[in-house]
Amino acid sequence: MEKNLKQKQSAIVKFALFGPESTGKTTLAKQLALHYNTVWAPEFARDYLQEKWNQNQHICDRNDMLPIAYGQVQLENKKVAQANKYLFCDTNLLVTKVFSEVYYNFCDPLLENAATEHEYELFFLTDIDVPWQKDDLRDKKEGRENVFELFKQSLIDNKKPFITLSGDKELRLRKAISIIDDLAEAKGIGLLPLDFVQIYNRGISIKNVKQQLHFLQNGISKVKLLKPALIGDGIYRLSEQEIESKATFFEENKHSLKILKFVPASGAATRMFKFLITFLEEYDLKNESISDYIQRKKDTELALFIESKEKLPFFESIDAILKNKIPEFEKLNKDEKNFNFVKVLLSSEFCDFAKKPKGILPFHNYTSYVATPIEEHLKECIWYCNANGNSQLHFTVSEAHQPQFELIFKSVKSDFENQTNLDLSVSYSYQNKNTDTLAVNLENQLFKNDLNELVFRPGGHGSLIENLNRLDADIIFIKNIDNVTYGNNQQITLYKNALAGILIDLQQKVFSFLKIVENNKLPPNKVEEIKAFLQEKLFITISDSFEELSLEIKNKFIVKALNKPIRVCGMVKNEGEAGGGPFWVINRGGEISLQIVESSQVDLDDKQQSNILSAATHFNPVDLVCGMKNYKNERFDLTNFIDQNSGFIVDKNVLGKKIKGYELPGLWNGAMSSWLTIFVEVPLATFNPVKTVNDLLKPAHQSL
Repeated sequence: MEKNLKQKQSAIVKFALFGPESTGKTTLAKQLALHYNTVWAPEFARDYLQEKWNQNQHICDRNDMLPIAYGQVQLENKKVAQANKYLFCDTNLLVTKVFSEVYYNFCDPLLENAATEHEYELFFLTDIDVPWQKDDLRDKKEGRENVFELFKQSLIDNKKPFITLSGDKELRLRKAISIIDDLAEAKGIGLLPLDFVQIYNRGISIKNVKQQLHFLQNGISKVKLLKPALIGDGIYRLSEQEIESKATFFEENKHSLKILKFVPASGAATRMFKFLITFLEEYDLKNESISDYIQRKKDTELALFIESKEKLPFFESIDAILKNKIPEFEKLNKDEKNFNFVKVLLSSEFCDFAKKPKGILPFHNYTSYVATPIEEHLKECIWYCNANGNSQLHFTVSEAHQPQFELIFKSVKSDFENQTNLDLSVSYSYQNKNTDTLAVNLENQLFKNDLNELVFRPGGHGSLIENLNRLDADIIFIKNIDNVTYGNNQQITLYKNALAGILIDLQQKVFSFLKIVENNKLPPNKVEEIKAFLQEKLFITISDSFEELSLEIKNKFIVKALNKPIRVCGMVKNEGEAGGGPFWVINRGGEISLQIVESSQVDLDDKQQSNILSAATHFNPVDLVCGMKNYKNERFDLTNFIDQNSGFIVDKNVLGKKIKGYELPGLWNGAMSSWLTIFVEVPLATFNPVKTVNDLLKPAHQSL
């Protein structure tokens, strides 16, 4: 036997089956070799030790480790010469190394060095969720969990790319084939096996990775605006009587529906306190007065905050902390008091408001308690999002913050239910890791950290289309976590109900048309009615050649045009708020549609496009009512209606380095691009966001 522990160099791609005894390695190696029309390298130790047992019933001992290692390498190198593109190795020297350490508490240095140096494209770690099968050479099934963990840790310690395979042999085979094929595709775009494992473990598809890298390296073309949507030209303005009528229509029809309110609430409140964070970082109490700092920085936000802080809902609690923390607090000068107030507000030792989610912060100061946005959304939910004695609210949250949300809900649930005779329920979901996105450096190379690992970033609020997609409801109201008001639920409810009434009315019409088409009962006069409906109500462009089409083609066109989720969006008059607005947009195929567009999606260097953007009269307050099911009462797969080309490239600074990141198409922008869309004007009183802490000083957030 040639005593050589070196792997033969070859273009053959080698995969290692790795795991404790009786975990299906041999079975899988054979299956994979058959699928890919190649060979597999069996376990040399099995024949070697079987012969030893047959001769004198001797079992393996530490002196067998090196002979087994030599034999395994020789066998593997022989199979490399016979392989077709891939070689599947039933075992490898790292397995021998682990067994040597487990059973003999020793590993020969020659074996150890070779085991760590041998390279495989990927290790398949076979799980212990299959039955243990006894034979002459196997030890015992007890302690499999501990041995499995040792195998897993060995891969981690040696920085080997591995993926765990669980399930029965058919499921393992399907998974392994999918992984091998995806890995080949990943290598084609420059990813290393360790990169691929990171991506796989997050559940991100290689198709999405390729798309993200394409956008990051080539940029994303800007939206082409045709014109702003205006009253009478894309935006409906309803009379008071019409609003009342639509609201009543919703109330009359909601009892047969599952209704839910969806509130994105995942992010921390950092931006809300940004100017105060800057103040603490830059202000020197010993050498400058606060008024001089304000004048030097032209910081009108800080001036307003200090002047009016007694009106903020958390003033009394922070004032009490200060008086307890600083015995001589009343003797401090004005600047010292104000500085310490801000410090307690943001200090991790006390309030830490900038790092908490907006949902749990004190927003409104009532006579006997201070209300958070969670409580205000619950109150709203009770008013308009109720049917059949139930009211349901769903928050998207960070997993770490969920207990705080639950605590607040638990504290008010009984009182709210007793007051309303409704059963209240709150559910939660997290942003899925499979919506995280990659980043590149300024040379368009994948950005990695100091450990040479890919750096992933949250995909933005567009990721939440996945959360929305998992909810089972007919009608979903969407509203941002910070858009709440002090005691104005009656007016808000009127307009929410009206938007929902418009949705149901529209939905009933759409469903009736689709059922006619499905039953092949489409007379010429009905074709004209549907055509007029598409053009006049849904603003869908229909070419002149439509009349010349066959009935079959017309049917297909109608189904494609109408069988979509529906959103009715409230729009407020634009008073300078940053964010998206309603526009007529020309898509890449030349089709015209109504869309909510953010300024970052527009080419501001194009004077014409910039002028169109500036001409917008209305603003998107994220006041949406959505129809989630089709005319057969089946849930739409919302991921089929995303415009993947409408994401965002953002410049960021990570780990002290400049990078380009990719954010997914926005939840109410590109993620809903292909929905049926209706814009309706709603009053400004329904839009009361808290973007900075000073917004809490506005009348909508103060007691009357």
